[in-house]
Order: sequence, then C-alpha cells, then structure tokens
Amino acid sequence: MVWKLGGLSEYDLRRPLTTTGTNLLGLVKHLAGVEAAYFGAVFGRPFPENHPWMAIDAPENVDMWATAEESSEELVALYKRVWAHADTTISELPMDASGQVPWWRKASNPVSLTRILVHVTAETLRHVGHADIVRELIDGSVGHRDDNDNMAEGDSAWWHSYRENLEKVASSFAGPELAARSSLED
Repeated sequence: MVWKLGGLSEYDLRRPLTTTGTNLLGLVKHLAGVEAAYFGAVFGRPFPENHPWMAIDAPENVDMWATAEESSEELVALYKRVWAHADTTISELPMDASGQVPWWRKASNPVSLTRILVHVTAETLRHVGHADIVRELIDGSVGHRDDNDNMAEGDSAWWHSYRENLEKVASSFAGPELAARSSLED
C-alpha cells in the first residue's frame, strides 16, 4: 500500500478522485486505524497511541482523509508503527487466540486471531485495489508491486488502442441510456 504513495505531491496524495472522496493518504490512515483496532483492542493489546479518528464514536469517514494538520510522513510512520504492533500480536498469540470485536454484532463474537487475519487481509487487499485505481487516475502508474507491474506489455499507443477496443465492445451493448448520458456530458 505505502509504495503506491511514492513520488507524489501532498496534493496528489490527498486528492479525492471518486464521488465518495477516495484518496491515497486517506486509505493509509484508514488501514492504520483498522489494523490498530483489530490487532490491538480486539485481543486486549490496545495500540499505545490514541488518535481521535480511531475512536468508535469518531465522526463518520474522518478516518478516510488526512486533515491539514496530518502530514503524509506522520501517517505513513503511524501505519508502520501499527504494522509492528500487529506483527507482535500475531507472533505472540496462537492462531486460535480469542478476541472480542465490540463493533461487530454479538453473534459474530468471539473471534479467533485466524479469523481476524483473514478479515484484515481482505480489507487491506480491497483498499489496495482502490489505491491502484486512484494512483492510475493521478499519473497513470499501475502495477502489482513496485518491482513488478504485472501488466500486459505495451506502449501508450497499444494501451490507447486496447482501451478504444474495450469502449467499442461496451458501446455495442449500449442502449438509449448511453445517448442520454452522452447528451448530459456535452
């Protein structure tokens, strides 16, 4: 997740690029809170730092964007401290260790460390997918890892042609809603 932020300005890290405001730095902040909670308080090992946006009663979506007072360096460093805390929880507890997730319904508790590992992995991967798309919207950077983009080989002309072909196929399925949408965009 963190490498998706590399080389971007503070503006680009914070830019809301979807109608719901998804932005790269907000995803890092959110995941820091997620991992701190699930690998901390859930197993009686609270993360030692308090952040108002991590509280159960925090305002809606406050964890999904960085305030002007929160620097990217601070939030990335926090996320790395949370990783260390999570790693300690995972290494010190057995996989069947029992925890309580207070924000989940009673029927879903107690939980095992294994269940939380699966849950947090899925949540992280979901948000890394968001980061992939947001980063591509910012500067066209794509990829699976910093050292392996895992993308089809092709120059910008190839990708342009590829996308045009996809649009052509999609348009063949369009009905009146496409014409209506096109007229709204004009």
